[in-house]
Amino acid sequence: MHKYEVVIYWSNPDQVFVSEVPELPGCMAHGNTSEEALKNVKDAMTLWLDVAKANGDPIPEPRGRKLMHA
Repeated sequence: MHKYEVVIYWSNPDQVFVSEVPELPGCMAHGNTSEEALKNVKDAMTLWLDVAKANGDPIPEPRGRKLMHA
């Protein structure tokens, strides 16, 4: 499972949900439901990472959320 942040939003012009992975430039997908958009972007992430590895391109580390300890 990929641990990258995914942003999902409704696109009025396209009338679909769009999902983007900000840490992987150009990695995005869409779907008729937010669930479908998420499923599709997971596939897109796998392809993005496979192509980057094949080309020897750098692969960003997932940012994640840093927890602050008191």
